[in-house]
Amino acid sequence: MPKRRDTIIYSLEDRPPLPRAILLASQHVLTMFGATVSVPLLLGPVMGMSAGQIATLISSVMLCSGFATLVQITIGSRLPIIQGVSFSFLGPFFAIIAFAGDPSLSMRYIAGAILLGSLVEMAVGWFGLVGKIRRALSPVVIGPVIILISLSLFEVGAPKAGTHWPVALTVIALIIVFSQILSRRNVIFRLFPIILAIALGYAIALVGSLAGLFPEGHPSHVSLAGVAASPWFKPFDTILFPWGMPKFSIAFFFAVLASYLASMVESVGDYHAVSYLSGEGDPTSKQLSRGIGSEGLGCFITGCLGGFASTSYSENIGLVGITGVASRYVVKIGAFILIGLGLLSKFGALCATIPEPVVGALYCTLFGLIAGIGIQQISKADLYSDRNLLIIGFSLFMGLSVPAYFKGVPALGYPSGAEKIAAVFPRAIADIISAIGTTGMAVAAFIGITLDNVIPGTDRERGIDSSTNE
Repeated sequence: MPKRRDTIIYSLEDRPPLPRAILLASQHVLTMFGATVSVPLLLGPVMGMSAGQIATLISSVMLCSGFATLVQITIGSRLPIIQGVSFSFLGPFFAIIAFAGDPSLSMRYIAGAILLGSLVEMAVGWFGLVGKIRRALSPVVIGPVIILISLSLFEVGAPKAGTHWPVALTVIALIIVFSQILSRRNVIFRLFPIILAIALGYAIALVGSLAGLFPEGHPSHVSLAGVAASPWFKPFDTILFPWGMPKFSIAFFFAVLASYLASMVESVGDYHAVSYLSGEGDPTSKQLSRGIGSEGLGCFITGCLGGFASTSYSENIGLVGITGVASRYVVKIGAFILIGLGLLSKFGALCATIPEPVVGALYCTLFGLIAGIGIQQISKADLYSDRNLLIIGFSLFMGLSVPAYFKGVPALGYPSGAEKIAAVFPRAIADIISAIGTTGMAVAAFIGITLDNVIPGTDRERGIDSSTNE
């Protein structure tokens, strides 16, 4: 049932007074801030970026989120939904980074993969293929893919947090206490558990640095020198293609396709959720198509502005339900705030000073949460069905095992499978196979889609809600 109209303070077409609208829009920005900034903080150090480069990356990501939200709210679904960096793409991005071995080259290849994939998403949306794609991607397929987004990154969780466990464990404990205990008593902790935990962890590291407990070179040391040296505003020549012109690889394009598919299905569910919470009932087929098409356009823009692929943010949908504020006008102001933050270089420079143990704590908690979301997706299907158990279990196992085959296990005497593939197939085909084979979520998506659509099963068994198939 749609949310009751009398529980909605501001509906889609309402325009609150500007001061109040700015405050409500800022709340949307704060809600998505933790997850959005986390991605550049996760990927930047892995690429070997300097603090200045990470600052540029954070500014680009905020700028991209603002423009993607503006596209979605004006020509897309026109629902009160914020766009932000998608965690679904982390697996392929890590594979690209491992191949490139250089920050700028990594970002150029990532931009190329995002741009090519965005064309597919735009086509799926604007050609009205959303319903068919959704039927092919049931929770039996999507659940294992989301779980593998998390599990494929286990090697960078505890090792990063372990650079200084006292601070990392403090942040982990704060996130758990804020989100699971205090959130039941106070709405502030329900809305901002990640931000509050990061702020307190950062404050501990900053005080420790000023007091000399964490000297320069210590993992928890905070230096504000980069913030002082940073210009106030983002230089004009670093807005468009800040890392250089994109580099295109068919292999990386195929590697990110599974991420785009997972993102599209998740977004369709988000459109239904936010439409209900706005008191509008089910979104129309045209709304779904426009939403996915515009999300593809948003990803295209992010590829040009040096960020990462964007998707709808469930956290902000929850905010609509909690506050009863579904105003399109409020979200549009939020988009302009994000653009403003993206143009403010000192903001990015300040975020880049967050120390490694705090980032490591985010790895551990957020990646664990992603795995939980995957389990939640799987629970929508019939888990007493032998058919589903086979597909889910086989997809998960092969999503972990096939990448191990391609990388090889020297300790056990198993050579690299990628070398075997390269000896049999032409270079271009071998690169595509290796890019997919080393990306666990791509392997799980391929196996899951094939088996789930070949082995007979009812919609109810597969976890497809027929009411949402447009």
